[in-house]
Amino acid sequence: MPAEYVLSNVWIGLGIAIALFVIFYGVGYMSSRKTTSDEDFYAAGFAIGPVTNGLGMAATWASLATFLGVIALIMRLQVPFVYLWIQWAISIPLLTLLYGTSLRRMKAFTPGTFIRERYGKGSTVVTVLWMILIMIMYALGQMIGLGRAFELLFGVPYDIALVVAGLATVGYITMGGMYGASYNAAFQMVVMTLAMIVPMGAIMKAMGSSGWWFPPLAYGDMVPSMLEAIPGFFDMKYDFRWYFALIPAFTLGPIALPHLAMKVFTSSSVKSARWAVVWFSLFLGLLFSGTYVVGFAGNYFTATTGRIIEKADQTLLILNVFYNPTLVAAFVMGGALAAGLSTIGGNLMAIAGLVGSDLLGIMAPTMDSKKKIKWGYAALAIGGVLAILLAFQPPKFLVTSILWAFGLLATTVTPAILLGVWWKEANKLALMVSSVVCGTIFIVISPHVIPSICIGKGLPAALGM
Repeated sequence: MPAEYVLSNVWIGLGIAIALFVIFYGVGYMSSRKTTSDEDFYAAGFAIGPVTNGLGMAATWASLATFLGVIALIMRLQVPFVYLWIQWAISIPLLTLLYGTSLRRMKAFTPGTFIRERYGKGSTVVTVLWMILIMIMYALGQMIGLGRAFELLFGVPYDIALVVAGLATVGYITMGGMYGASYNAAFQMVVMTLAMIVPMGAIMKAMGSSGWWFPPLAYGDMVPSMLEAIPGFFDMKYDFRWYFALIPAFTLGPIALPHLAMKVFTSSSVKSARWAVVWFSLFLGLLFSGTYVVGFAGNYFTATTGRIIEKADQTLLILNVFYNPTLVAAFVMGGALAAGLSTIGGNLMAIAGLVGSDLLGIMAPTMDSKKKIKWGYAALAIGGVLAILLAFQPPKFLVTSILWAFGLLATTVTPAILLGVWWKEANKLALMVSSVVCGTIFIVISPHVIPSICIGKGLPAALGM
């Protein structure tokens, strides 16, 4: 028997969504009053404290996929995917250790600021264009997810859901700049964590776990029951090559994600940036552990109840509809919305910084601060509207797995940043040639652009890695 996500009272879901957006717009409006310079707009005046920044980093990192796609992959791949997913969280600490604090000292707005200082204008254009492409891919995936979430939550056609969700999102992000993005992301992380973990306590209790009081760690008492229900759940089903293909892209690609780096740069000091990573690890660890619980519980649910979850990306939502009251199920969807919104906020701020600060800094170096802010607002809004328009009929090239985009980033931008910081011999010509050649090769041998050409086999090949 299929299990589906259907709210018995759509007005409860609508009320939660409206309440969240009222808070987001309130934070955005208050933040807009603090934005008076390009430092304020692009880097929140370099004034964000470690706890707020840690929450914001975690929220920007934990996209809508954390509530939907990642759980679907755990449902399909079971424990082996958890081993891969852990690599993902390593990227922020590595980002901070390998170059984040160095760029914070120079008060960079984006990684492109460092590329220009280190390699020159031509290199900046090459790397910034790669980063903008990847940010558009990232934002597009989140925008499609938001449209689907609104469609699911309110039972309206996708196109209408997309326009409403997209414009409402772009509005508050554009209004607030980096101050608004930082404070809203911190609040969104709190909502996401509560929505992921607290309702799972009730679900795990109903399933018979004595550790229901803290689902992220205390569901281990159900392991014997899981082994009885699904004997191969914990097996490492793939050989070494599978992990070797996926892990480097999971770790190296995100190191150069501009929207994550920009969170480090907003810190009030280098010491604050380091402490923000500690808080990031704690907050993201809680959320990711909650994601593992949902994957565990979803597999157990299908094995013991005989119900089929046909849409695996709705597992968390379906479990809450099955076990919890409508209000709780609607709040969980609110948490998923918050996850998508926080990431889109980071993506659009990155596009604004890459265009308004980096590209404009090359094309119009003498432009005054107020004009740069106006261009930043324009780039932010245009990037958001472009993501909405693309999401109506998204090109296949741009809706490939975001994991593929990480691999692309690992081949085009990560080496330029890391070698620029740590190796004196790195130079402009080498950066431009290697970035263009390696990025082109990566695109050609992936299955997403020219399907007839594909290197490798199985899941790594399908993901383009």
